[in-house]
Amino acid sequence: MSLSSRSSRGPRLALLTSGGDAPGMNAALRGAARVGASLGLELFGVEEGYVGLLDGRVRPLDLHAVDEAARRGGTVLGSARSRVFPTAEGQRRARETLAAHAIDALVVIGGNGSLAGARTLSDVVAVAGLPASIDNDLACTSMSIGVDTALNTIVEACDRIADTASAHRRTFFIEVMGRDCGYLAMTSAIASGADAVLVPEAGRDDVTLVEGVARAMEAAYARDSGKRRVLVVKAEGVKLDAATLKTRIDARVAGTLPDVDTRVTVLGHVVRGGTPTAFDRLLGARLANAAVRALVEGQRSFMAGWVGPGVTRTASPYDPYVVLTPLDEVLDETARLMRGESDIARWRRKIVEEIEPILAR
Repeated sequence: MSLSSRSSRGPRLALLTSGGDAPGMNAALRGAARVGASLGLELFGVEEGYVGLLDGRVRPLDLHAVDEAARRGGTVLGSARSRVFPTAEGQRRARETLAAHAIDALVVIGGNGSLAGARTLSDVVAVAGLPASIDNDLACTSMSIGVDTALNTIVEACDRIADTASAHRRTFFIEVMGRDCGYLAMTSAIASGADAVLVPEAGRDDVTLVEGVARAMEAAYARDSGKRRVLVVKAEGVKLDAATLKTRIDARVAGTLPDVDTRVTVLGHVVRGGTPTAFDRLLGARLANAAVRALVEGQRSFMAGWVGPGVTRTASPYDPYVVLTPLDEVLDETARLMRGESDIARWRRKIVEEIEPILAR
């Protein structure tokens, strides 16, 4: 075993969830705990993310508790965003906590900010990250934990809204999460058969957005189409808020569609919660398995990602669908993704442009 121990009873592994919660985090915790226990590691849980790490809230992990939690959303360890941790004082306190509990390795489950925090501790403990973000806004993994569940939640909501919209000849503007990334909006619009999708990556001004939606509505309600509803899926990162969008659309189509009602539904945090799908449970477990085994074999400061579009690194020896990428590279590539400079970002913009006329038919 390459993972060195600073305790008399064996190497110590701590697990931490941070940032926005994502369905499947508990499954990842269970996977890491079960694999770690089978490999002879002492297991600890950090309560309330980096806030708990600063406060020394590190406890022995109860395997029964994570077993019971694995089928639920949220995170049994809790999560909190810390303004102190990024400071020199905060990181000093975090290091003291890790040393006080003789922690040898740390698995951090979270998004971009959570993994950036993990990197700052890689000089004192072996660190592994597991991508958990319903926005799917992390590079070096084709899917993050929680994305599949969030998509299923959105599509189910869109299906239900479509029923009532069709009964009343209505247009619904459905806002979903995605502050900096429109992946959820784009993919759920396709899956639910929406008529238009609005994402921040398109970079369109308000006038263009309103005109595009109005034309999609006019095409949908054309006399020979027989269509009785329109769904417009909007990412929260689009600067024009849903209420203002509705007001402007109403004014734009007042002459052409006087009998069509419009409504706004903001799904908000409904998208974050709920029972994780089988895929998210398996994804969390498989990423955790590879990460813990890699830590035991001596690797450090990496993220375990899922093989798929845009992920070209050689598969890990622990799972043919998992790649291990240095945290420095993950964070650099994620920054490029957010700036729209990466190949996957350019592909997403291209897809949005291609699907718009298809959705509007």
